[in-house]
Amino acid sequence: MSSEKFYIVSGRVLPEVFKKVLEVKENLITGKAKDISDAVKQTGISRSTFYKYKDYVFPMTEGIHSKKITLVVLLSHETGTLSKVLDCIAFNKGNILTISQDIPINMAANVTITLDISNVKKDLKHLVNTLRALPNVISVKVLAME
Repeated sequence: MSSEKFYIVSGRVLPEVFKKVLEVKENLITGKAKDISDAVKQTGISRSTFYKYKDYVFPMTEGIHSKKITLVVLLSHETGTLSKVLDCIAFNKGNILTISQDIPINMAANVTITLDISNVKKDLKHLVNTLRALPNVISVKVLAME
């Protein structure tokens, strides 16, 4: 079980590569780029650079009272596993906004969960580590935060 730390860093000291990764994400979301190849070409970084950092760099939106997070959870295909994940989120006062579950392949299924964490009593690291510690949870990754 790994322990992650999250930081808020001013854009003035952020390395240029991270700013470009955020620009690629924004261009994809807004439709300024038709796909990842187009977006990285527009910003002047390689696809490999984008993929290296895309899961670790997120924009911080000021003035928003609710906090949203999207998690990608890989689960073993065992009865009740998703239920335990959802119970854990509810116990920690997370409010689920959306769930998308893929069909299990090789006895594992990806589940993407977006939740409101504005009422979560402990920090995000605690919630993620608690989910990772659940039986049949293979991995938990933070996909996006707002």
